[in-house]
Amino acid sequence: MRAIQLIEPKKFPELRDIPEPTPGPGQVLLKVTAAGLCHSDIAVMEHYAVANNYPLPMTLGHECVGTIVDAGEGARPLVTMGENVMVYGPGGCGRCRMCSTGYENYCYNAAALNITPPGLGHDGGCAEYMLVDRARYCVPIGDLDPVTAAPLTDAALTPYHALQHSRSKLDANSVAVVIGVGGLGHIAIQLIKHLTPAEVVALDISDEHLSLAKKLGADFCFKSDKDAPGKVKDITHGHGAEVVFDFVGNQATIDLGVQMTRVRGDWNIVGIGGGLANVGFGATPFECQVFSPYWGTRTDLYDVVALAQRGAIKIHTEKYNLDDGVEAYHRLHEGKVMGRAVLVP
Repeated sequence: MRAIQLIEPKKFPELRDIPEPTPGPGQVLLKVTAAGLCHSDIAVMEHYAVANNYPLPMTLGHECVGTIVDAGEGARPLVTMGENVMVYGPGGCGRCRMCSTGYENYCYNAAALNITPPGLGHDGGCAEYMLVDRARYCVPIGDLDPVTAAPLTDAALTPYHALQHSRSKLDANSVAVVIGVGGLGHIAIQLIKHLTPAEVVALDISDEHLSLAKKLGADFCFKSDKDAPGKVKDITHGHGAEVVFDFVGNQATIDLGVQMTRVRGDWNIVGIGGGLANVGFGATPFECQVFSPYWGTRTDLYDVVALAQRGAIKIHTEKYNLDDGVEAYHRLHEGKVMGRAVLVP
């Protein structure tokens, strides 16, 4: 089969022919119907593969949708052949306190047991077939289009999880700031508008992305520059936003984010751009809570699927086949992708 694999760190992946996988005990085999491309994949190429000692070559892709075509011993009675499913990525041990309360994404034992998400430690979904380690990670998608369903597993799940954490602060008199109208940010705008009565301020460096934000319901759209904090303060009578969601996370956006968050506000740093926040007395507003959420729970993912089935989430996608997959990663790296790039094997 064909797969897009990272061969060496610091380089772009390659399209290769590799053997089709066979499911072992507990595993499920999917014929991949769609796989989303994420900036996390770029981070894997640039430094995560080395920092986390990922086995190379490794097939990329952690936003995965496919059709169940086979299963190993122990998994076959739990799944239905021919069912269309998406893959829950951040699985855990299933036994620690975090997992027992539904927070597999924060599993205490994942690192020690080398439990990794697809494409982020073991072979992912940018291929014709992929293995899923546990049947419980196969979440039914019903009649959702695989192309728009694939980004739900991260690009929608992650902002939904972050929003759930701060949702109580977003009432009718509140303002939420979304920094970065990319794969996650363009979905975050829709989630905030659908699930809360808050006004949304969208910030980005791209006029094209801000135009998309306006179409998706953002109440205010500004360039993400040195003037942005003042504009947010003007909208909020000098107080700042109740919640700031930073889906970029580089030093420039983090330096902006703290200036826009009000007293007792939430500052959610979701993006993995490598920036560091200066937190402490005098550095952040009083009782400002700073979060760095990671992915979401399986319960969150079922909620996200339900919202998509109701039409509450519209995923803006650019579709590519495997032959164009490497070029799609170049476009993603250069900031040319609108919404989410999705591979269709």
